[in-house]
Amino acid sequence: MPATLTQRAIAELFGTFAFVFVGAGAVVASAYISGSASIALLLIALANGIGLAVAVSATMSISGGFLNPAVTIGALVAKKIKAAEALVYILFEVIGAVLAAIIIFLAMPQVSSAAASLGAPSLGAQTSVMQGIMLEAVGTFFLVLVVFGTAIDKKGPRLGGMAIGLTVTVGALAMGPFSGAMFNPARAAGPELVAQSFANWYVWWIGPIVGAILAAVLYKYILKRV
Repeated sequence: MPATLTQRAIAELFGTFAFVFVGAGAVVASAYISGSASIALLLIALANGIGLAVAVSATMSISGGFLNPAVTIGALVAKKIKAAEALVYILFEVIGAVLAAIIIFLAMPQVSSAAASLGAPSLGAQTSVMQGIMLEAVGTFFLVLVVFGTAIDKKGPRLGGMAIGLTVTVGALAMGPFSGAMFNPARAAGPELVAQSFANWYVWWIGPIVGAILAAVLYKYILKRV
């Protein structure tokens, strides 16, 4: 029997919680151990990618494992989810991210948490707002293409969340120092809200949403017509 909307929303909440807790927590942990910047980038990229792969795999059969407002909007554009359901998904994804940031704040050393703004994103010193939006759009574009190709398209390979997590990993390695490589408005919003760190917050909504819409249109109407 298909999961109810309540069950799917709860799956999105806890899946997003798990992803944000691991991803943002890795940023705080990197600040705590004070290693080299290159090693920190690798650890954060791996934590975000593996954490997302595990969370998506755990929730895919219940809610689709979107765990990302941008992915949810992409699915809405492709008519894979109804508007009311999409709104519920997005709400619960953001709640899950906020809860994860609260636990990080309560459970991890506050000096490191404050230094890392609980894993909230920031633009690189030489990265403009427009560049940040472009990078987030490009990264999310490829992420949503992979989601469609491996999770939404019924003819796609059954890889669980592995390919989706790997996409986030390589994206973080390439773009992390410049835009934070969120590719997920909830991943940004949870730590931002709890840490009260709102500098350029719109970058991590505009970029991912634009990228997700472009990917959904490309996949549905040009590539596969799902």
